[in-house]
Amino acid sequence: MAVLPLNGSAQIVVDDDDDDDEIEVVDEMGNKEEIDFPEAMTYDMDSLMSQYMSKTYLATDNDCQMKNENVTYDKQVYIDRLHRMPTIMEMPYNEVVQSCIDRYTSRMRQSVSYFLGASNFYMPIFEEALDLYQLPLELKYLPVIESALNPTAVSRVGATGLWQFMLTTGKAYGLNVNTLVDERRDPVKASYAAARYLRDLYNIFGDWNLVIAAYNCGPENINKAIRRSGGEKDYWKIYPYLPKETRGYVPAFIAANYVMNYYCEHNICPMKSQLPVKTDTVMVDRNVNFSQIASVCGLDISMIRALNPAYRRDIVPGATTPSPIRLPISDISTFIDRQDSIYAAESSTEKRLEVAVEEVTVKTSTTKDRKSSRNAQWHKVRSGDTLSAIAKRNRTTVSKIKKLNGLRNSNLRPGQRLRVR
Repeated sequence: MAVLPLNGSAQIVVDDDDDDDEIEVVDEMGNKEEIDFPEAMTYDMDSLMSQYMSKTYLATDNDCQMKNENVTYDKQVYIDRLHRMPTIMEMPYNEVVQSCIDRYTSRMRQSVSYFLGASNFYMPIFEEALDLYQLPLELKYLPVIESALNPTAVSRVGATGLWQFMLTTGKAYGLNVNTLVDERRDPVKASYAAARYLRDLYNIFGDWNLVIAAYNCGPENINKAIRRSGGEKDYWKIYPYLPKETRGYVPAFIAANYVMNYYCEHNICPMKSQLPVKTDTVMVDRNVNFSQIASVCGLDISMIRALNPAYRRDIVPGATTPSPIRLPISDISTFIDRQDSIYAAESSTEKRLEVAVEEVTVKTSTTKDRKSSRNAQWHKVRSGDTLSAIAKRNRTTVSKIKKLNGLRNSNLRPGQRLRVR
């Protein structure tokens, strides 16, 4: 167990059990409260490796000679390493940060190997977006704790994609979300939206630790914590007033920066990565299903899904607005040459443009009809009966009996019931 005083009013008690998903906080009165690790720190390796990009382009590095054993160091070593990282953001050390580092370097060693391999796919995208808005490049590790670098990750509360945008925030930053499209899952568009959101949060708070915390729980919760703390604007001073998961969020971010820089010192081997083949996009102005493209062009539909994660139902809604489909460069010309065949191919999701309605005349009974039905008189046909004889007996006419019973001729059969009134 490790104990850390916080602001003179609380202690952090860290349980070193690797199976524990929480950090325990004990205040000066002895009251205990548990702090959650970020959700992405609980994902298992199998879920990360189930993605097409991972299965296709990542593999264990069997040439790595390091022993698969964690190495622990004295407190001062961690402090010095965090201080030496080339960051503008503050990366302080405490036992909460240490607990997150320990989790990454022990229980999550395989996941860190995956992060290091997958970073070859995603970090260039993150860095370009952050650099465009002149933000600290160390923010590129935010998706590590947000989504574990899974572009299709969905949290318990519905946050989606690498940057884990909630629906309303994503739409506010220009990400299109509807039944067919979810641009929160698009690595490029979501990265630029996240950069704008982080820039706006910094304009509000002017402190990067508060920005990170606000990214997790929303600026409203940060403002509440600031008010409850008496106006403090230091993350570690408003710490006791933050939501449960947010208390573990900034420490996890610091730990992610640490482990992505010092993985070798903990004997963690990056997964070998083969960069994906180069891709390009072609615009379509008609609805097209991935299955149509795959069948006509002879492509793996899993590959098409991986390259186009924003299309959530395997449909490119080009009829709504001209939309891009991303494919390997070598297959772009095939798509263009076979467009007519692609559009003409049968699709199980094709919607009918027009349908015919069969008109059926339904007679609606009136009050007069219902009253007439209640007063109806009936005759049971006996052998030898004729319509004329029945009509004469019931003081009516043959034509009326035919009309009341829908008869087309005068043929009768014994036992038949005829309405005569």
